[in-house]
Amino acid sequence: MRDAFDRLTAGLGEQLGFLRQLLRWVVLGALSGVLAGLSSWVFLKGLERVTEFREHGRQWLVFLLPLAGMGMGAAYHYLGGRSHEGSNLLIDQIHEPTEWVPRRMAPLVLVGTWTSHLFGASVGREGTALQMSGSLTDGLSRLLKLTPADRRVMLIAALAGGFGAVFGVPVAGAVFALEVQAVGRLRFEPVVPALTAAIVGDRVLIALGYHHTAYAAMLPHVTPWVLIRIAVAGLLFGIVAAAFSGFTHGLKRVMAEQVTWAPARPLMGGIVVIALVTVFGHGYQGLSLPYLARALDGDHLSFAVFALKLLFTIVCVGTGFFGGEVTPLFVMGATLGAALALPLGLGGPLLAAVGFCAVFGAAANAPIACIIMGAELFGNGAIVPIAVGVIIAYFVSGSRGIYTSQRVFGPKLGSGFEAST
Repeated sequence: MRDAFDRLTAGLGEQLGFLRQLLRWVVLGALSGVLAGLSSWVFLKGLERVTEFREHGRQWLVFLLPLAGMGMGAAYHYLGGRSHEGSNLLIDQIHEPTEWVPRRMAPLVLVGTWTSHLFGASVGREGTALQMSGSLTDGLSRLLKLTPADRRVMLIAALAGGFGAVFGVPVAGAVFALEVQAVGRLRFEPVVPALTAAIVGDRVLIALGYHHTAYAAMLPHVTPWVLIRIAVAGLLFGIVAAAFSGFTHGLKRVMAEQVTWAPARPLMGGIVVIALVTVFGHGYQGLSLPYLARALDGDHLSFAVFALKLLFTIVCVGTGFFGGEVTPLFVMGATLGAALALPLGLGGPLLAAVGFCAVFGAAANAPIACIIMGAELFGNGAIVPIAVGVIIAYFVSGSRGIYTSQRVFGPKLGSGFEAST
């Protein structure tokens, strides 16, 4: 009888300890989510204003892009410390939490991204959201004197909160934070704070009055022949993702080797952008959301649209402009899907939605997150074709992607996923 009572007491004590830990991580994840939501709101509202300012009769600002790039490059070079490493620094610290993320990363990337968009660089917005959330959350961890192991979990929560808030996809944001750290291994321990941060970040942003773009739910008629054609498109989406990663990293290496003074790199990139704008027009500057909207509305776009967005973004990201790559990758994928729809005999909106998810999923090595993102954005009815396109693109693209700090635990084909609980 006494033994049974002791076992019951021990079991209750274990469950209470688990509940305390669960509550602790829910609270810490929520705090990270609040920081992610607030910082994303400030960033996105500012981004809307600078983009509107540029596009309403001030497109001549692109001629100042070289000087703006050099100015921000100098600020990072002389004041930023390790901030110039961007999202890769956050992933590095998740792997080995040995030093604090610079607190100045948040204001630097905020002003740097606004500057990039004001003067017309082709960059994204996810990098800014992730870095602001990571910098602020790590500052909170420093204030709370958290252990390195707890800091690691909080940085994962920060990635989830930033991604979930800036794109309005909280479940995908949580999975992205778990998945993006490595290729070939998916760890589930931080799922509670990650999901909490992503949900809270998204809710905070909405509570402050920000409205994400709403996409129409899709209910395609899916047949084996449709999926075969989706798989063919997935091959091309994977090739584009690999090309973007390879050429961007290659340009960064060449610039680092040939241009030793870092601020001169965006200066040179800005000059190239001016030449490209002079020849091809202003439509490929900034996020290029009008092209994304046209693709998802079913407009048939030429292959030149995705190719030029690819070129503009490689030049800007490869020469050091700040912002990120994700939204340009969305645009590349969607516009390529719109161009492929007619030759493949598929609906334009469906193939644009598949490309939207597949090119980024392959480039970031985050296929599960992007399949979930597709369901959150385009409805559960599209999840099967989106999953086929994303998975094919993921395997075709190779192991190296846009985040160089990702650890690779084996080839995609044949390695399997090592789930840790």
